[in-house]
Amino acid sequence: MRYLHTMVRIRDIDQSLDFYCGKMGMVEVRRSESEAGRFTLVFLAASEDVAAGREHQAPLLELTYNWDPEDYQGGRNFGHLAYEVDDIYQTCQTLMDAGVTINRPPRDGRMAFVRSPDGISIELLQKGGAKAPAEPWLSMKNTGQW
Repeated sequence: MRYLHTMVRIRDIDQSLDFYCGKMGMVEVRRSESEAGRFTLVFLAASEDVAAGREHQAPLLELTYNWDPEDYQGGRNFGHLAYEVDDIYQTCQTLMDAGVTINRPPRDGRMAFVRSPDGISIELLQKGGAKAPAEPWLSMKNTGQW
């Protein structure tokens, strides 16, 4: 398993970039927009990681800007921790066998979500390309919030 990023939701991209990049010295390393999902993702690396050429291996900060205004209450602006795993199906099965609820099963062979005992959302991403969709994951429904 490899730690990938921490995601936080933001209300204003320019204001957030001024804080994280302008004041804290982080560096934007990539950005993507989703018309369908109505959001923008901005990934930041620590300045020392960029200077050392590690920005593609180092954990990143993901800023998520939702185009439709939302009032984030109760920590909703903190999104999730993300980890890359060698085998998403085996990881989820191991977690289920240990009593962990798979809140968002890996129906797509690529992504799943679980929650820590304290309610922290954790995203699991398949290393490399997505695995072929397979049961029981393919027909498994979401459980709770993720």
